[in-house]
Amino acid sequence: MIAIVDYGVGNLFSLTSSLRYLGLEAEVTGDAARLRAAERIILPGVGAFGDARQKLEDTGLVPVLLEEAEKKPFLGICLGMQLLFERSLEYGDHPGLGLIPGRVIDLRSALKDKSLKVPHMGWNSLQVKRDDPIFRYFRDGEYVYYVHSFFAADCAESTLATSGYGNVSVTGVVRRGNVWGTQFHPEKSGDAGLRLLKAFGEL
Repeated sequence: MIAIVDYGVGNLFSLTSSLRYLGLEAEVTGDAARLRAAERIILPGVGAFGDARQKLEDTGLVPVLLEEAEKKPFLGICLGMQLLFERSLEYGDHPGLGLIPGRVIDLRSALKDKSLKVPHMGWNSLQVKRDDPIFRYFRDGEYVYYVHSFFAADCAESTLATSGYGNVSVTGVVRRGNVWGTQFHPEKSGDAGLRLLKAFGEL
């Protein structure tokens, strides 16, 4: 069973639907016992980092998530990926879960071409930098769907794939140990995204 963490932030319906379409058992839960019983965990997220971090803290699940991330495949999606890092500079300075070294910074500050739109929204090709089981069914250069204004930086050692946006190499996929993250939404990325989720379901 794949447990999708329910903490009041995230696109739960489309993610659950995508997993079930693939024939994967998925359950949305905020229950610590169910998270411990799951074979894999997904941390979704949309919105602002500070608000999401506080909501996650309020659930009391942070110690459980940190413990389970050491034992089983764990995937953060979009804001859920950003929460995996040590800190975020989104409207302040907020601590992350610290599962992956690095920080989350403003895309606007990194772009030289200020005419480029932020949020970075829409389809972009994903360049695979390192082979990994998450790419078992994925082909280098396939398109995935992004919606974000901040991105992960100072995380080269954990970066598996990137997408170009102007002069910025947007961190698209990261991994450290049992923990993976995707800045884009695989559940909104058509067949390519479904194949990434299928691979995660087989890890």
